[in-house]
Amino acid sequence: MKRSITTILLLLAAAVAFAGAAPAQQYPSKPVRLVVGFAAGSGPDIIARAVGAQLGSDLGHNFFVENRLGANGTIAAKAVADAAPDGYTLLYTSSGFATTPYIYRKAAFDVLRDFTPIATGGILDGYVLVVNPALPIKSVPDLIAYAKANRVLYGSPGVGNLLHIVTELFNLRAGIKLEHVPYRGASDVINALLQGSIQVAFLTPATTVALIQEGKLRAIGFNGRRPFPELPDVPLVSASVPSNPPSSTWGIFFAPAKTPTPIVDKLNGAIRHALTVPAVSNVVEKSGYIPDGRTAAQTAAFFRQEVANMGEAVKAAGIEPN
Repeated sequence: MKRSITTILLLLAAAVAFAGAAPAQQYPSKPVRLVVGFAAGSGPDIIARAVGAQLGSDLGHNFFVENRLGANGTIAAKAVADAAPDGYTLLYTSSGFATTPYIYRKAAFDVLRDFTPIATGGILDGYVLVVNPALPIKSVPDLIAYAKANRVLYGSPGVGNLLHIVTELFNLRAGIKLEHVPYRGASDVINALLQGSIQVAFLTPATTVALIQEGKLRAIGFNGRRPFPELPDVPLVSASVPSNPPSSTWGIFFAPAKTPTPIVDKLNGAIRHALTVPAVSNVVEKSGYIPDGRTAAQTAAFFRQEVANMGEAVKAAGIEPN
């Protein structure tokens, strides 16, 4: 009798394991929607498209990017939170996602409860501080002096976006008050800069390097831990404002909560492989990011810690939830 019970238990365990593995073996059997809450041509969009193209090649079905703009990426996130947890609707987003609990009093989703982290797409060490070249500002000390004597507007891709927080922390450390103008995305911020509607912004290297090299924007600082390779002559912000903390950001792929673990693990393995392919890693690195190789469990732990860290950053920046 004991032997028969043991046999039955083993058979049940095998059946459960097989049932869990089956979705991953069959996945994907149709195209996958990869939702990005930022504009085409933005840093997250560029990386999502590069990784998505490789995933489509490796897994046999198209991973197509859908840009859903607005509200600091929360519109895109809500679309994914509401989607079926079957692996066919994914989210790729950046660090600002972790600020959601502290920025929106009545967010339509919970970043920890309603999403399953899959894999990190990359880590970015810093942002470029740029100004409209028509201004008499050629350095961070110039900006500080100018802002103490003049009204200066800065843009960000939305309230609670990490670029908003980074600039408010800079305000705090530099002892100035640049005035915030929120936009729907980084491309809108850049257009406003080029047109002179705003005067300054922190932006990702991917969206600014070409414009800086063409003389359309002027880079006066980089707030990473070391100079950005493609802009080696641009000094670190910390050289002029030692108390200003270096800023890093990330990109993470998410699925809706309750997506089967075998599918999450399969996606994690496929994304980690994609990041090793030169055609993908070159795009990621040119965007200023370092390809990352965390497992799904490591990504989840990293994200939980980032959510906690963002709470401290939002408080330090003095940003009130709305």
